[in-house]
Amino acid sequence: MRSFVIKETDKALSEALIDKINNLTKPKGSLGLLEKTALQIGLIQQTLSPELRKPQNIIFAADHGIVREGVSFSAPEVTAQMIFNFIKGGAGVNMFARQHHFGIKLVDCGVNADFEPMEGLIDRKIRKGTSNYLYETAMTPEEFDRAIEIGVEIVDMVHAEGSNVVSFGEMGIANTSSSSMWMTYLTGIPLSDCVGAGSGLSREGVEHKYNVLKRCMENYKGDGTPKDIIRYFGGFEMVAAVGGMLRAAELGMVIIVDGFIMTNCVLAGKALYPALTDYCIYGHQGDECGHKLVLDYLGAEPLLNLGLRLGEGTGAICAYPLLVSAVNMINEMASFKAAAVTKYFK
Repeated sequence: MRSFVIKETDKALSEALIDKINNLTKPKGSLGLLEKTALQIGLIQQTLSPELRKPQNIIFAADHGIVREGVSFSAPEVTAQMIFNFIKGGAGVNMFARQHHFGIKLVDCGVNADFEPMEGLIDRKIRKGTSNYLYETAMTPEEFDRAIEIGVEIVDMVHAEGSNVVSFGEMGIANTSSSSMWMTYLTGIPLSDCVGAGSGLSREGVEHKYNVLKRCMENYKGDGTPKDIIRYFGGFEMVAAVGGMLRAAELGMVIIVDGFIMTNCVLAGKALYPALTDYCIYGHQGDECGHKLVLDYLGAEPLLNLGLRLGEGTGAICAYPLLVSAVNMINEMASFKAAAVTKYFK
């Protein structure tokens, strides 16, 4: 795996940013989380006048061997079918991207299907899905490294196009199972609290999913390091997202975090490079069981709570206007001095 240089954001600018925010014509703290968001973006960009340019949502897609154990409500072929839906512009993420003027990059990291070359699909297929981690590691060390590099490559691509703010989405039937495995190993939260309905399992389905994943834990023979956990239970699309997040942080980009799966990708990235979270703004708290727990573990304050659990980057894109509001606040609101308004607090 390549090495990244990810530094904690320099907090020396905090005092000046807070002073600027506190001297805008409003009661101190009255814009709540927008003020914290403006502060964080200012620290990421190391400026008192931050800006957001050309937002992009990167969707990584791949299939999972564990799907053969019946852990998902959705059929395995849905991953491939959704590729065509994304390209035609009919998915939820397409609609939100049009509304909020996001570019989309769609990347096949390991979908279990053959695609003809298509405009709108970036072919970086490693192989047709991971191995079944009930019995063996999901991917080889070489495949892990390749997935990380795919994430790096696509982030470099959007950065070269002028983007300084990026969100990540995923498409991969059964990837909530992999997320639950990462979550329980990397946080110590009991597996039973990490396993939810995914795309719509019944109570009996969730119980079956839990029992399968419990057997996966019993069968695990790795060394227990974060990198080994990520490789053993991860999906190609998830590891690519981890690589993309690490590269975005290295480049000083703002990262908007989507739902349960992408939050667990942050968790995985943080286990490798703790400073990653300085660059992460959490779009929402989703409806998948365990999402609130992993957000709390990360000390995250999500911007929205709409009961979302679609994935694809939809929640991150929905939250983007709040980042715009935070940046507009710090750049466009008048100060007490400029507006000739008496400052009525210390």
